[in-house]
Amino acid sequence: MNNQDGRCLCGKVKFSVKNRGNKVTACHCGMCRRWGGGPLIEVECGAQVTFNGEGSISVYDSSEWAQRGFCKHCGSHLFYRIKDTQEYQVPVGLFENQQNLIFKEQVFIDEKPDYYSFSNKTSDLTGAEIYAMYAGSQE
Repeated sequence: MNNQDGRCLCGKVKFSVKNRGNKVTACHCGMCRRWGGGPLIEVECGAQVTFNGEGSISVYDSSEWAQRGFCKHCGSHLFYRIKDTQEYQVPVGLFENQQNLIFKEQVFIDEKPDYYSFSNKTSDLTGAEIYAMYAGSQE
């Protein structure tokens, strides 16, 4: 496996990303926090993601414009996917190699609870700013 490859906790789902970015983003929206018990810390991976073990993937339509995928066996969160573009955001912890990644951005910063705070200097966007970027779409 290379730095573009990863897998779920149990290994029944493996994936390969053609063009993984190096920018790590934390999403503090209520939906991401409810999904994983904390912020979703992810890497943008574009639309060219190949999965091995697709029969083990369950997909949930979490909004009109996005889906979330997880492993049916171990429950690992596999992706957040934009429906229109099929672009994936993949949890950074699933990648075999996590070198050369930079924590650059936090989104839905206005929904971040007070009980945690990252010390990294990042670009911080509110929910309204994110919605404006996606032409009024909702999380």
